[in-house]
Amino acid sequence: MNTCIRLTTSLFLFLIFASCSSSNELQFEVTYDASLASSAFDGRLLVLVSSSDRSEPRFQINDNDDTGIVIGKDVSNWEAETPELVGGNQAIYPLENLKELKAGRYYVQALLHKYDTFELANGHSVQLPMDQGEGQHWNTSPKNIYSAPQWIEITANTKKVQLHISEEIPPITPVADSEYIKHIRIQSEMLTAFWGRPMYLQANVLVPHGFDKDAATQYPLMVFHGHFPKTFGGFRPEPPTAPENDDVYNARFGITGYEYIQQKEAHDLYQQWVSDDFPRFIAIEIQHQNPYYDDSYAVNSANLGPYGDAITYELIPHVEAMFNGVGEGWGRFLYGGSTGGWEALAVQVFYPKEYNGCFAACPDPIDFRAYTVVNLYEDENAYYSEGAFKKTLRPGRRDGKGLIQSSLRQMNRREMALGSKGRSGDQWDIWQAVYSPAGEDGYPKPIWNKETGEIDREVAEYWRENYDLSHIMKRDWASIGEDLEGKVHLYCGDMDNYYLNNAVVLTEEFLESTTDPYYNGEVDYGDMAEHCWNGDQENPNYISRLRYNTMYLEKIQKRLKSTAPRNHRLKNWGL
Repeated sequence: MNTCIRLTTSLFLFLIFASCSSSNELQFEVTYDASLASSAFDGRLLVLVSSSDRSEPRFQINDNDDTGIVIGKDVSNWEAETPELVGGNQAIYPLENLKELKAGRYYVQALLHKYDTFELANGHSVQLPMDQGEGQHWNTSPKNIYSAPQWIEITANTKKVQLHISEEIPPITPVADSEYIKHIRIQSEMLTAFWGRPMYLQANVLVPHGFDKDAATQYPLMVFHGHFPKTFGGFRPEPPTAPENDDVYNARFGITGYEYIQQKEAHDLYQQWVSDDFPRFIAIEIQHQNPYYDDSYAVNSANLGPYGDAITYELIPHVEAMFNGVGEGWGRFLYGGSTGGWEALAVQVFYPKEYNGCFAACPDPIDFRAYTVVNLYEDENAYYSEGAFKKTLRPGRRDGKGLIQSSLRQMNRREMALGSKGRSGDQWDIWQAVYSPAGEDGYPKPIWNKETGEIDREVAEYWRENYDLSHIMKRDWASIGEDLEGKVHLYCGDMDNYYLNNAVVLTEEFLESTTDPYYNGEVDYGDMAEHCWNGDQENPNYISRLRYNTMYLEKIQKRLKSTAPRNHRLKNWGL
């Protein structure tokens, strides 16, 4: 009896101590100014902490060792001047817990990433950030509100830091049309029906030199897939103005003078574009940002809606009608790198008759047996490989020499801090949003537990049957192989920073085994090449990445020679 009393008393004292300890932990108390409020806000409240003022803390969150700290919390119906406490056990990156923050001087800032409510066609109601013309970036999205960055001193006795939000990110002015670049925006009926509000698609169009709407000439369409483009990039009528020999160092490529190189390549494209004998075609980059990411991956999805159909059957025919496109599958081609590489291959596979070839560089995982470094069908855990007595963190990113820069767990923890329920607006969450079925709560069903890395085998099976491009080609080759013959071209560096070459190798094994018909395409690798190698064996990546709109033209010409009808009305293609 006395033993029970002692145990009960000890437990009572422990709970009191734990409660007091919790209340004494460092917290950030955030309010926002009444002048910013038209109504109460829903969204993700972020507190950002840095040790440097090289830029605002909101611009210092990344996967590198020099990242700042982000702590995230969902808020609902948050009213002006009402304190919200951020800290404790809320999601944090890269620390495991706010207790790990040492005493010192820090540069801090708070930001609210606002959410809208969407009543979806599938019956679910979800809260997500509506893009405001920036391409779905939480730290630059207009209407988001934030505090001015400030230096603070944190000591062992600091229990509360007060931050007051008083600033709002201003609206973005759309890029104006020019002689050669037009911005064509349409409301998509398909997407509007899915999202329950007007939704738009935009094509940034590079218009052929000498285009005349009333002329007989028709033009093939080149779809340059990739991340959100404000305008058509890499095209410059003016000669370079940047100094050729500046000493600004580009860390990604390890060179100086890169601004001049980019301007020169853009001007070179202009000079080719207006030359007398250059092949005439329409090139477009697509704006298909959505509430989950800066683009949709250009396919139909349970969580994003019918972007594949909307692009292929609404946007593209609209552009072709405006600029005398061929308007048939034989006159459409796809290319892009990374996200754009996956999109190029996926669109070709899902719409095999609607396009005449894809050139997919360093594509995001196209075989989920190599979902970067994870086999979604056999591995139990995404974050660790493990045996009976040892487990090892899986890498997420490496440099060109194979040195690990971030683990897969760390990258997912950053996203978990930026947004719950797959709402970070970043890479792993968009893959999940595109590939997963909708969960019972209306948000994408997780492929794995973000905390532990445990893989959901049922979701993985859904991914395999709907978005594993290698598996789908193998499964459906008898019905789609004839329409894909000669159309699939894959390129990847064998030291891709995100291990994307692993999936390309597995896909090549299938493609090379095809016999009825043989795929008759191309798979090529860059020796020791990093992300995003795109098939150029002669030039470094910092050059070839600027030449997508011209580098596949010779291969496209060969394809057109064998597939274009005799009565075509193309110009300068030598057919």
